[in-house]
Amino acid sequence: MKGLYLYGICPFSVKQKRMSIKGIDGAGKVNFLRYKDIEAVFSEVKLKEFSSEEIRRKAIEDLEWIKNKAVAHEKVIEAAMKGFDAPIIPMKFGTIFKTEKNLLASLKENHAKFKKLLEKLKNKEEWALKAYADTAILASAIKNNSSIFQEKIKEASSLPAGKDYFLEKEIEEAIFSEVKKSLSDYPPLFFKVFRLLAEEAKENKILGEELTQKKDPMVFNGAFLVKKEKVDKFQGGIQKLRVEYEKIGLTFEPSGPWPPYNFV
Repeated sequence: MKGLYLYGICPFSVKQKRMSIKGIDGAGKVNFLRYKDIEAVFSEVKLKEFSSEEIRRKAIEDLEWIKNKAVAHEKVIEAAMKGFDAPIIPMKFGTIFKTEKNLLASLKENHAKFKKLLEKLKNKEEWALKAYADTAILASAIKNNSSIFQEKIKEASSLPAGKDYFLEKEIEEAIFSEVKKSLSDYPPLFFKVFRLLAEEAKENKILGEELTQKKDPMVFNGAFLVKKEKVDKFQGGIQKLRVEYEKIGLTFEPSGPWPPYNFV
């Protein structure tokens, strides 16, 4: 028995839409179902393989399957974004309808909400910006650029051997405290700068090393809904940050455009 796997909702277009990419199962054709001026992007799948119960089971027993299907899900949405000059409302992974009638009923029921979201997303793109800090470089920059720390270091070097230990420890702790303060000050600063270049913005949670796979800790994680004509200015703002902050140990990782999950 087959069902309909839903990827997203987009405005209806009279243009013939063709998508060469296969559906989430690697076999099904990606199709469109229209209701008035919107349409659903979907493909047929076997319910036995993609039912809610089966997906929950796989999430416990077969994470590799979940990972591969989540990537396939994302690729279809991105292909739809790139292939059509129109916004798309991305659906969460595992959105299934048993029949076309059920899907059509959902389009009808949520038509006003979908129209409002599509209007909001029109001519806009979601961009992400993450920042990471090399705390050793930042600590060195704080130490070298502070006259107070330089005076204390000079004082410690003039003390007899053994007596300088406690002052050096005091200096280390003070520098560490300044590093922590700087790392807490940067996120609101970066958010404020890029919020001015975006229509909407969202601060997402800081991800740990096990997820980022980076040795430097993440200090900022933002998502921004940017008008297409302002994307160059947005990217220019990132370049300015690099010039100002990379010398003291901060690196910036922009990415996009992404399906606008953060703004639907």
